[in-house]
Amino acid sequence: MKILWRFLVVLLLIISLVFGLQTPALALLDSGTPNPASSIQPYLDRVKSKVTEFQLENGIKFIVLEQHQAPVVSLLTYADVGGADEPVGKTGIAHFLEHLAFKGTTRIGTTDWQAEKVLLDQLDQLDGQIREAIATGKDPKDLQAEFTKTQAEADQYVKSNEFGQIITQAGGVGLNAATGTDYTLYFYNLPANKLELWFSLESERFLDPVFREFFKEKEVILEERRAGVDNSPTGQLFQTLQDQAFSTHPYKRPVIGYEEDIRNLTRQDVQEFFETHYVPSKLTIGIAGDVNPQQVKQLAESYFGRYAAKPATPSTISPEPPQTAPQEFTLELDHQPVYVEGYHRPAVDHPDNAVYEVIAKIMSDGRRSRLYSRLVEQQQVALSASGLNGYPGDKFAHMILFIALPVPGVSLEQLAQSLQAEITKIQQEPIDPKDLDRVKKQFKAEVLSSLGSNRGMAINLVESEVKLGDWQKLFETIDRVEAVTAEDIQRVAKATFTEANRTVGKLVPKS
Repeated sequence: MKILWRFLVVLLLIISLVFGLQTPALALLDSGTPNPASSIQPYLDRVKSKVTEFQLENGIKFIVLEQHQAPVVSLLTYADVGGADEPVGKTGIAHFLEHLAFKGTTRIGTTDWQAEKVLLDQLDQLDGQIREAIATGKDPKDLQAEFTKTQAEADQYVKSNEFGQIITQAGGVGLNAATGTDYTLYFYNLPANKLELWFSLESERFLDPVFREFFKEKEVILEERRAGVDNSPTGQLFQTLQDQAFSTHPYKRPVIGYEEDIRNLTRQDVQEFFETHYVPSKLTIGIAGDVNPQQVKQLAESYFGRYAAKPATPSTISPEPPQTAPQEFTLELDHQPVYVEGYHRPAVDHPDNAVYEVIAKIMSDGRRSRLYSRLVEQQQVALSASGLNGYPGDKFAHMILFIALPVPGVSLEQLAQSLQAEITKIQQEPIDPKDLDRVKKQFKAEVLSSLGSNRGMAINLVESEVKLGDWQKLFETIDRVEAVTAEDIQRVAKATFTEANRTVGKLVPKS
């Protein structure tokens, strides 16, 4: 599984920098141990034995990993909601809410909530009047002047970033959040003796949120979209790829949202989205570090037990229908050529997920992968060649991508032919046992690396719980990958890498 926190604007850069770095844990696996999996298993068993789980009566789940190596604790709130859950016409609202979630409460972030509330309501009304005036062709100049004056008055009551300052003063670090197609995460680390402070702050943040500075954050988000999509050729490439590859599924939409939708979002829209999706049964909390599980449970009941149980709104997301014909598009922009080729594949909970993990590593993960070694080093038709498994999310059926930048003088058509030759080879020729063993070791190393920090443990445990239905399945990943055979790889490659299932995107320089 992968946590999707990748901005489109740096997607290719991230791939080129990350895929090809060998994790130090891999050296430990490659030290001559007859059966590396057996040497890892005792460690995984020890970690597993230190995990405690419980669920409050209102539905909130807690997964606690007790580790006393250092007096710190990583804390993670995972909301099972992301861009895929947004209503049509309100794209970007999940990401917008993430921006507003640290703005405070009726007690944190304000000097006088009652006075501030009056002004926030006035801003909402003025915003609606301005948009109505523009829609009907009227001059909104006077309304905009009044809006600016009211905004300045409201700002006088705001204690900007007070929530973050409280955490920093308590020794907290790493305060951040992330929104993907399938999730929204909120996380930071605290000294272990400040555990109750986290329970107080985090429970209040979702019990009594105030989405202040709404219009300021809207401008911030619009600027993020301009930088990451509108003014980014690669951002436009991947947004178009999603739109072409998915016909009905919300994976076709960008997490950051469409510009028009962002501009038309209201504070009431965010409030309604919050009340619909941030219900107890959709919240899972991961806590890893120097904690006592019994104390954690007592604090959870005291603070989060105040949440009223509320049923989650049934999902209306329908499966993407099978692609029956190849899709292809070309963008002419001021950028060097880029070629991307994607294929639909099943969700992360599919029995063949481990096979896809292995295929992705064989084809495009690192300098020893087939695409890099053949296209970049041997044939010298590509400056870089890599891939991405799990795009743009993995909770639902999604895509496996291959991405390459041609060497000057090499056409994208030549690059595509070289790529197709490698795809044909993995379909028709059994993988060398040594290569299969190598990628399995690489996968094991990555599992160990992801479990090497409290935050990594909290994230992986919680994501496994939410997406696979059980946090313990995290510890089965090595066995599932170890069981993958050369026949499995050929079977899945033949079924997946078909012409009808392919979507090709080409980014070419303007003439």
